[in-house]
Amino acid sequence: MSLTKPRLPALLKISSERNTISRLKKDNKHLNLKLTQLQALLEEKEAQLDQSKRSIAATTCSATSSGVDDENLHPLTSSEEICAPVTSHLLRRDKSEEFAASEPAKIVSGRVKSSSGPDSYSASSLHVSFSGIDDTAPRFYGSHFVENGGEVLREEEFPEVSVEFQETFLGHTSPITRCRFSASGNNIASASLDGTVRIWTYDSSFPASRNATIYCGAEIMSLDWECKSDRLLLIGTADGGIKAWNVDAKRVVCDLSTTEAFPCVLDLKCSPVEPVFVSAASSRRLGSNSIDSLGYASLTVWNMKTWKAMTVLPLGEDPPAITSLCFNHNGKILAAAATDGMIHMFDMSAGLQITGWPAHDSAISSLLFGPDETSIFSLGSDGKIFEWSLQNQGRVLWSKTSSGFSDNDTSKSHRHEMALDANGRQLLVTSGSVRAPIYQVQGHSHGFRTLPHSAAITTVDWHPTLPIFLTGSADNSVRVTSIL
Repeated sequence: MSLTKPRLPALLKISSERNTISRLKKDNKHLNLKLTQLQALLEEKEAQLDQSKRSIAATTCSATSSGVDDENLHPLTSSEEICAPVTSHLLRRDKSEEFAASEPAKIVSGRVKSSSGPDSYSASSLHVSFSGIDDTAPRFYGSHFVENGGEVLREEEFPEVSVEFQETFLGHTSPITRCRFSASGNNIASASLDGTVRIWTYDSSFPASRNATIYCGAEIMSLDWECKSDRLLLIGTADGGIKAWNVDAKRVVCDLSTTEAFPCVLDLKCSPVEPVFVSAASSRRLGSNSIDSLGYASLTVWNMKTWKAMTVLPLGEDPPAITSLCFNHNGKILAAAATDGMIHMFDMSAGLQITGWPAHDSAISSLLFGPDETSIFSLGSDGKIFEWSLQNQGRVLWSKTSSGFSDNDTSKSHRHEMALDANGRQLLVTSGSVRAPIYQVQGHSHGFRTLPHSAAITTVDWHPTLPIFLTGSADNSVRVTSIL
């Protein structure tokens, strides 16, 4: 009895602290929900304001041409920012400290109800020939794009996606460069310009034992999870480094380097079947933006058991940089996209290129196999998206132009990318705007737009099995969004 009494105050104190923590978490979720709603409201008001400005401008032009004095016309002034972006303040680490583990994730969450109704827009019909796109290719008229005979909607004309819940991760202190779900979808890896990789989970029911912060000392250009064990994360940097991080051991199990001639590790892809991965590295040259600064390409196949290079895939003499890689389901075919607009296909068992074709007039920044692997998607740096038939090479099955979400300055500063959902029906694309488009592939609607960040969307990914997607932004945040 004498031992029990002193323990009661301690137990009561623990219980009180738990209640306090629970209450603070609920308050935090409520505040984040309010913030998200305010941001959405701000976007809506700014869209209305822009529409009003265009109407006034049209009225002014009409009045001037009719001889009406326009001095009495007063255009609306722009609205002031009413919602400051959420930021996090973290202590700076010593640059010599490369890795640290078990950092707590900073996540705010909230239930969000979309204000938009069902999508009422119908898609324009596609007219494609076996040799490629015909005369109905995208054309530009005034402030609208005309694509395949139909008008491409501006950002504000896309309905907002219906959201079940959204989590915001605030653990980074610089713009996000890449974010990826693990093969199981339980963990997320996100990277930023300052050379930091964070591993975290969005669901409190998942164990946080794998949470970690990895300091790499250079800009992170590529991330990929090993497909089978879900334990290894590959990290490619702008100084030629390739690191393999074991999330269970919480340490680097291998630290590789490309040759000095190819210091930029633009992409990494693990085979879905074999213990190998491929790195796409590039040389550097002077250029006005990220794509122009890329030089020649090197494609290397690495063994993940010995951590040694196995072979270099042939690309010819002085090949343009490879920006994106993807394997088919059994790892026998590797597709690679280049800055000269070419798509290359490799037979991995033979280590040889089996085919290739010119897909874009501009550099290709992202490449994905379709869900049934009878087609492949390509995203050009000019915002054009094509779905190519693999059964009839050169034939375009579907196309879009994401220029309505682009910003020229932002587009030059980072490589755009895209991601397909588990069913292969929704294509999420990065954006120079604060919202990203979600296109309906081969559907009868244009698609949707995401809830807003406070800066450009720089990286995207879909959950491997669920209707949940990631958006990383230049505002230093990563958001996990579950849609209805």
